[in-house]
Amino acid sequence: MAGGSIPTLHSLEKPENFKDVLRRDQGDDCLPCRLIGSGAFFGLAGYSYFSGMSQLQKQQAQILQSKSIFGMRSRKAGIASISFGLAWMGLWRLMN
Repeated sequence: MAGGSIPTLHSLEKPENFKDVLRRDQGDDCLPCRLIGSGAFFGLAGYSYFSGMSQLQKQQAQILQSKSIFGMRSRKAGIASISFGLAWMGLWRLMN
């Protein structure tokens, strides 16, 4: 065998500690990976906001004419909240 020691049956049946697994995995996250990931989320947030608001302005007359219960205010709030969520994910990715 390559390692030289054979694990016991008891050690194979025992699950690994979750915190130890996360601690080992955390070392693989480098700064360039964080920057690229957070930049992607910030870019998606900006694109979502500006393209969504642009589409709402283009279709404002149709939306108001449809007499839907979801008017312009709720649709703008939806677009803003999605964009805010994506920006928050980008900030979280940068910090963690």
